[in-house]
Amino acid sequence: MDVTRILDLFLYTIPALLTGMIAYYFFKEHTKNEDGRRRFLLKKDLQVNALPSRLQAYERIALFLERIKPSKLLVRVTPNSEDLDTYEALLIQNIEQEFEHNLSQQIYVSEQCWSVVIAAKNATIQLIRRAALPDKTDSANRLREVILTEMMERKSPSDSALSIIKEEISSIW
Repeated sequence: MDVTRILDLFLYTIPALLTGMIAYYFFKEHTKNEDGRRRFLLKKDLQVNALPSRLQAYERIALFLERIKPSKLLVRVTPNSEDLDTYEALLIQNIEQEFEHNLSQQIYVSEQCWSVVIAAKNATIQLIRRAALPDKTDSANRLREVILTEMMERKSPSDSALSIIKEEISSIW
C-alpha cells in the first residue's frame, strides 16, 4: 500500500514538474524577447534623434575641410604684409582656429573619420611649412604662388579626406 501511494505521488508530481519547467522556459523566453524588443525600439528612437546631429557633424567637418583647402584658404586669408613668416603663421593660425571651432564634432563621427580629418589638417599645415622654406620662397605673395602651383599638380589633403567622409556617410544610409 505504501508503494502504491508513493507511485501515485510520483505519477502526479512528474507532470506537474514538467508543466512547471515548460511554463518557466516559455516565461523566460517571452521576457527575453520583450527585453530585446524594448531595446530595439529604444535604439531605433535614439538613432532617429541622433541622425540629424550626426549629419550636421559631417556637414561641419566637410565645411572645415573645404575652408582649409589651400586654394580656398589662400583666397580667404590674404597677407597683411610681405613678411613670409607672418603670413605662414597667419595661415596656420587660421587652420588651427577652424579646427578648434569644430572639435566637438568628433563625438558624432567614427574614430577613423576623425583620424582622417586630423591627418588632412596636419598635411595641410605641413604643405604650408614646406612651401615656406627659404629655398622656395622669400615673400608672402611668392608663398601663395608656390602653394597654388603645388595644388595644381596634386590633390589637396582635404579632397582625400572628403572622399573618405562621403563613403562613411553613404554607409549610414
